[in-house]
Amino acid sequence: MCQLLGMNANTPTDIVFSFAGFATRSVEHADGFGIAFFEGHGLRLFVDHLPASQSPVASLVKRYPIKSQHAIAHIRKATQGRVALENCHPFVRELWGRYWAFAHNGNLLDFHPKLHANFKPVGDTDSERAFCWLMQELSKSHASAPSVEELTNTLQELVPHIAKHGTFNFMLSQGDALWAHCSTKLQYLVRQHPFGLAHLQDTVQDGDMTLNFAEVTQPGDRVVVIATEPITRDEPWVPMTKGQLLAFVDGVPRG
Repeated sequence: MCQLLGMNANTPTDIVFSFAGFATRSVEHADGFGIAFFEGHGLRLFVDHLPASQSPVASLVKRYPIKSQHAIAHIRKATQGRVALENCHPFVRELWGRYWAFAHNGNLLDFHPKLHANFKPVGDTDSERAFCWLMQELSKSHASAPSVEELTNTLQELVPHIAKHGTFNFMLSQGDALWAHCSTKLQYLVRQHPFGLAHLQDTVQDGDMTLNFAEVTQPGDRVVVIATEPITRDEPWVPMTKGQLLAFVDGVPRG
């Protein structure tokens, strides 16, 4: 199946190091890639139907240190939907005057919810249908943008309706928080002072495998990295439990 990578931080941070290692995994997940960066109320979205290991777009991302407090990346191994640009994650929609980005790892069987005109899929994946349904139900539940805590509570109620159809690991953000749900496998790492060396789990051809974060951070910085599989070795990755939903805000996980 696909793989996910996310970042949440208390200060704008680039994800170049982690993405360089993550992109090498597209040899086995070769049906497209995408990454979304939130910058204030704005969002940069890069997608390509080519694998991240071959895509010129991915090469740009690996060289361009875009700073963001919330980033979501995805490499695709198709289970439903053809290999096409419109089926590449993350998917983006607007709700309450904010951009929302969503990426999914898994396979949802017989999931064909009724969707109204505001939220319809462009492609033909189960993932985009799930995202549209979540946006539709959130809009029904709240007349205007609620707090992160209220959104977490609503998501806790909505997610089981989708998860009963199969594997539903996902990441979701609207620029204030990043939500991660574990159906089978997700883990996260909190980087904070004192910072040290990090070694990429995967071999990269166009970059250093080791980075000393003490040289590129300030003592008050705090960053969470979330991934399907650990991106680095020799760092304390925390496995999420089945059915767990966490909201990450300013580099802190909230249950």
